[in-house]
Amino acid sequence: MNKEFPIIEASILEGICRVIADTSNGLTGSELGKAILDSKMKDVNPEMTKWKRLYNFCVEAQNRNQCSNNILTLIQTAYHPSRFLNNKEKFEVRRSELNKILSFIGLECADNGKFRNVIKSETISDAEKRATLLFTKLEERNVHPDVIKFCKSELLQDNYFHAVFETTKSVADKIRKMTGLTCDGAELVDKAFGINNPIIKINNLISETENSEHKGFANLLKGFFSMFRNTIAHEPKITWAIEENDALDIMTIASLMHRKLDSAEKFK
Repeated sequence: MNKEFPIIEASILEGICRVIADTSNGLTGSELGKAILDSKMKDVNPEMTKWKRLYNFCVEAQNRNQCSNNILTLIQTAYHPSRFLNNKEKFEVRRSELNKILSFIGLECADNGKFRNVIKSETISDAEKRATLLFTKLEERNVHPDVIKFCKSELLQDNYFHAVFETTKSVADKIRKMTGLTCDGAELVDKAFGINNPIIKINNLISETENSEHKGFANLLKGFFSMFRNTIAHEPKITWAIEENDALDIMTIASLMHRKLDSAEKFK
């Protein structure tokens, strides 16, 4: 690093060390030791708890050099993407957790393992943490941009309930915009995709196979609205909890529908 970075205050430095050395998602003891050596730092008290061990030698390095460059070099070494070639999700989870703390010093670890400047954070809410991680995982799945836009922190204040609800509504809204229809749910699908007089068709409807595909997509839409949108619309979120994996899968299904609709043809 050519630039000299200022000393990181103790509370933020502790947070960084706790994330890097976290028992569940952080570096293992051997990974930590290697990262310390690769960063040309002195391993102080290797017998201590991982995060305290890391914190102690970070403090020692800062006091000695009067800057945080060694610490940032350690982070870049530990979070270089080459270390996670076979486990991209682990890399993204670790990077997401680290970036929450780094944002307090105006830095972010990019997906290439290098730092970039960001606006300094004052507070980080649970919703923002959840939104960041959900956004990353959906990007990994190459989910349609019309779905990605619903990964906003205000939609994730308590759980994934509202983000999923808004995502399901986005599919119906696209069908209405394509057709000019004003109805909803199964009625909307039947009028838009009716095989005898479709307003939207997803193929040429020439062969039996194409007819089956078209009917299957219409049934998928109706099942999607019935299972997710209608249920969410009529149930309070406290009794219909949606976990992260469910949200990812539901939003991925919505992504397929958006792509199909984008490539569909208006019949009249």
